Amino acid sequence: MKVILKENIETLGQIGDIVKVAPGYARNYLLPKGFAIEATEKNAKALEHAKRQMAYKKNKTLEAARNLVAKLEALTVQLSHQSGEEGKLFGSVTNMEIAAFLKNNGLEIDRKKIVLAEPIKHLGEYSVPVKIHPEVSATLKVTVVAA
Repeated sequence: MKVILKENIETLGQIGDIVKVAPGYARNYLLPKGFAIEATEKNAKALEHAKRQMAYKKNKTLEAARNLVAKLEALTVQLSHQSGEEGKLFGSVTNMEIAAFLKNNGLEIDRKKIVLAEPIKHLGEYSVPVKIHPEVSATLKVTVVAA
């Protein structure tokens, strides 16, 4: 089934792309969530007009993402954890905990966008990438100190 994307979907494509997907995926996920519309003749004609609007929306979200990157890179996340000898933590710092800290500071970031290769298990300073937009990512400074 061919659909026209109304949102950027990392695994499929960008706004305005016509992509072929499984009928069930389109019917049960993309269409009800408003991420895509069916690629009919009528919709294909309306796509040209919609592309201008989508380009405007894309530029607006890109600009908002860049503003968010500036805020994130200015912020230092400081988390305190109990630790044993040699700076090893009891437990670990995960992307969920970093997202909770950001939420408390007024930045609503989905935990799935915080890219930790593996949980932080030692005291110290770390650089954590945050993928805000497909074209824009930020580097977040995370400092883990002893409680």
